Amino acid sequence: MQQRRRNFLKKIGLFSAFLSGKTLLSNITVNHFEENTLNTPSSKTNNLNEGNESNLNNTLSNNITAVENKMKKPTANNELLVTTWNFGQKANEAAWQTLSNYGYILDAIETGINFTELDPSERSVGLGGRPDRDGHVTLDACIMDEMGNIGSVVCMEHIATPISVARKVMDHTPHVMLAAEGATEFAVSQGFKKQELMVPDSYREWQEWLKKSEYKPTVNIENHDTIGMIGMDKNGRLGGGCSTSGMAFKMRGRIGDSPIIGAGLFVDGEIGACTATGHGEEVIRVVGAHRVVMEMRNGLSPQAACEIAIKDIAKKLEKRGKKWNEVQIGFIAINISGEIGAYALQPGFTYAVRNYARDEVIQAKSLYQ
Repeated sequence: MQQRRRNFLKKIGLFSAFLSGKTLLSNITVNHFEENTLNTPSSKTNNLNEGNESNLNNTLSNNITAVENKMKKPTANNELLVTTWNFGQKANEAAWQTLSNYGYILDAIETGINFTELDPSERSVGLGGRPDRDGHVTLDACIMDEMGNIGSVVCMEHIATPISVARKVMDHTPHVMLAAEGATEFAVSQGFKKQELMVPDSYREWQEWLKKSEYKPTVNIENHDTIGMIGMDKNGRLGGGCSTSGMAFKMRGRIGDSPIIGAGLFVDGEIGACTATGHGEEVIRVVGAHRVVMEMRNGLSPQAACEIAIKDIAKKLEKRGKKWNEVQIGFIAINISGEIGAYALQPGFTYAVRNYARDEVIQAKSLYQ
């Protein structure tokens, strides 16, 4: 029993269960003592106390079990995918082929993100991603499973599928992050082929940018720089992944939140998962994805948790004298029960949901209008 109490405290706290048990104990104590205290020998008082403690333990046990059952429901049709932006719908479709066939969530996420990474028409991910101001296409990605295993690559060039390289880092190295040339060399050693990532349209955009060389990313266009996918498989296992080419025309070497575990992505197999998109510097300041998951651990819904993180970012922008309408941040989150949350700093952020009942793109609610 003591061990179960400790485990429950780690999940959501004992407050509601304690109140129920305390109320029951109080009622039992008052009733019995009013009837029996004056003529009750000490041995009977001890028996009463033992009975009360037993009732309290039973009440706590029942309440703990009830809340645990409510939070964790690994049943048929658990499968769920939630992915950032409109392109998330096609990514979900690719991932769903794995997930709906009893596949592991991380296999599905890798497959889905690969689909977007290899699409040269997408300007913020993988092949065809916008370059930095010096004309280099550098890619970042990270991946995380339900057990806390993680892998990440940053500033990697010439490899079109960084999410797959990040998974290789997780599965085949003692490290959690590889950078720049080291990441590329590792990828080649694992059988990945080097290729040119700049496509003609990206090159033209870069040449046009060079005419003024002004770093003012357009909100919801150049600023939607990440595919983030989170989900759950049939066995209730959570997972997540992010992949990006970063902010368009960034300074060489710039890294945003996407490949940073805790900022752009966080998964807790007992609680939920979250990923972020938008202006990575602002997400990093609040360790955004981790913040959302910890709010869920404290009992909030995914929606409420996303809203708290966005409001915290807004406060920090205001303190630093920054204009909110020049920044976009979006969070998506799920919990172990399959509930979904999404929230953005301003309008324009969309996300895609896929399960057995839904396959749609949704406009996220936002703090500002």
